[in-house]
Amino acid sequence: MKKDIMTKHTKIVATIGPASESVEVLEEMMRAGLNMARFNFSHGEYEWDERVIKNVRTAAKNVGVPMAILADLQGPRVRTHMEKELEIEHGEIVRIFDISTNEKEIKKMAEDSKVIVLDCPEIIAQLVVGNDILIEDGLMKIKVVDTAKNYVIGDVVDGGTIKNHKGVNIPDARIPLPTVTKKDYDDLAFALSQSVDFIAMSFVRNGQDIVDLRKHIRKIIGEDETMPRIISKIECKEALNNLERILGATDAVMIARGDLGIEADPARITILEKDILKKSIRHLRPVIVATQMLASMEHNARPTRAEVADVTNAVADHTDAVMLSGESSMGKYPVEAVRTMAQIATETEISPYDDVYEAMPLNFSSEEVKIAHATHDFSRELSAEAIVIFSESGYTARLLSHFRPDQVILVATNNQKTYNQLALAWGVYSFLFAGEKSRQECVQQAIDNARDKGLLHAQDLVITVLGSTKAGKKLELTGTRVV
Repeated sequence: MKKDIMTKHTKIVATIGPASESVEVLEEMMRAGLNMARFNFSHGEYEWDERVIKNVRTAAKNVGVPMAILADLQGPRVRTHMEKELEIEHGEIVRIFDISTNEKEIKKMAEDSKVIVLDCPEIIAQLVVGNDILIEDGLMKIKVVDTAKNYVIGDVVDGGTIKNHKGVNIPDARIPLPTVTKKDYDDLAFALSQSVDFIAMSFVRNGQDIVDLRKHIRKIIGEDETMPRIISKIECKEALNNLERILGATDAVMIARGDLGIEADPARITILEKDILKKSIRHLRPVIVATQMLASMEHNARPTRAEVADVTNAVADHTDAVMLSGESSMGKYPVEAVRTMAQIATETEISPYDDVYEAMPLNFSSEEVKIAHATHDFSRELSAEAIVIFSESGYTARLLSHFRPDQVILVATNNQKTYNQLALAWGVYSFLFAGEKSRQECVQQAIDNARDKGLLHAQDLVITVLGSTKAGKKLELTGTRVV
């Protein structure tokens, strides 16, 4: 089958903002290849979020595509707490306090020294000589050279203007904040009231963070509701050190290269990206590669060649999804950015550099995995155009997706959450059916719908999968031609 944007395997996530909030623009983005709408809870008001989430669902219904909604929690962010802007220069000495220190003491010190205050109580007690303090995405860098009772002394390595409420990274220090803050819990309760499909957890440190969040979600939604899937954002050194445990607990991963590029050596970011991708895929965890992928398209209608290479590299490494941030939320060209990303993904996938000559390996085995692997091999042997299955939970579809088959995976489901959540799974296109239809009827209707959408054509060979991959269940693989 000739590849086009509608049959790209790699999914596209876009952050929604003022540039993309209308139903009309969202529809255009979806037709251009959008699969997941991200809501960044570091910004915005609940009234806006609720209205635009409705817009996303309206647009998806109008276009007739599944659309996952992601609520991205802010996490334990440290920021500057400044009454006025402060200029610092290379070689200067500054005093750094946190807001747990008496305000009079800070003002007295400021009479004779340049003073920076951080909004995180008790963080100064965690700092030691040699720590780097990075401000505003690392634009300014201060190295701790001495400590005192209530403050640390820093040598300015890279100067600039310290403004209020700017992000602060301290890569080798333990931040005395919970992974899920009070703001996050409030945002989470709102997001769950909107029945979002995914929750992204920022600054994940270990596997227990994810276990605790999942328990909290279950308490809120009850035992009968389908859980939103949890995406762990890998963006700090502690997460890198605990990656295997995180992968064992999470549902999916986002390689958040913004903060990760500050916390880790920038020269190693691409190597870290490849390492995280490889390990996540082996754990059957979908991966989103994020941050500055087409950053110049915030202002320009065309990306730079380096940005095209960045997206190409991620697709060739078999990421499940690539993400837009400012390009789609605040930029001048949100639709063009999605379309460009889809075109890059499509061109990469039809090239030999995206080919998977053997099924992607897993770090565990089960009867379900063996059956999915056999289905993959059977489809390849027959040069089928698609694999068509019925799946209530989406598990079988994710297993097949993991092996990165050449075939499109078409999924018939009767579960709204599964329908939307599979929008993140590589190479999967889902169709929602309600009512008293048999699995066979749903699978056949999915084939018919795929033909009507141009995903399949007359006489294409498809492999239909009926039954279940669960141990002990009968499974039928059948080859059929599209009529």
